[in-house]
Amino acid sequence: MSRRCPRVVSVPTARPRREDYSESTRQALVDSAVALFTKQGYAATSLDAIARRARVTKGALYHHFSGKQAVFEAAFGAVEKAVLAKLGQVVTGPGTPWERAVSGLQAYVQVCLEPSYQRIAIHEGPVVMGWERWREAEEHFSFGLVKSAIEALIAAGEIDDLPVEVTARILFGALQTGAAIIAGADDPRKAGTEVSRTIIRVLEGMRVASPPVSLLRGRG
Repeated sequence: MSRRCPRVVSVPTARPRREDYSESTRQALVDSAVALFTKQGYAATSLDAIARRARVTKGALYHHFSGKQAVFEAAFGAVEKAVLAKLGQVVTGPGTPWERAVSGLQAYVQVCLEPSYQRIAIHEGPVVMGWERWREAEEHFSFGLVKSAIEALIAAGEIDDLPVEVTARILFGALQTGAAIIAGADDPRKAGTEVSRTIIRVLEGMRVASPPVSLLRGRG
């Protein structure tokens, strides 16, 4: 009589509680840093204040971050990722490539009015991180969206068949300049309207002209 080997049933490994706690602690610190850097700025915010607001010890903070700049860069990344997710939904949403591009631009202008983005990404970022590192970080988070939008506009025949990389970098530079204008304006909302209108006008200058209605009728 043959013996059957017992069937081995794999049991999903539970996520270690310590790992969950570590991640929640880090997130609490990042959230605290975003709030305090937005309200007080980098120079006026201490690590003690960040830890205290997150309700963790300073030792726990140093477990996750090497120092204040590392905390800032994590806060910067959190703000940029939130913006990227928001804009990504717009530029990949419903509508024609042109409608999505315009909606994405308008959504970006609205983002530039948000206090956290203004303070951390625009005002403090270049100072704390250094110009080159900040520029590289901005490009890492945002440039891909701009490039994808340009590729979609060209593929759809909405704008002239221009070099994608060059066109995307010029538009990306215009958006960065517009963000700085909005953040430094006495009336950010008015500046946002002007920036939005101007950049859309630039895009319209690249748009492929539609054939006259009379010509379309003549083809029928």
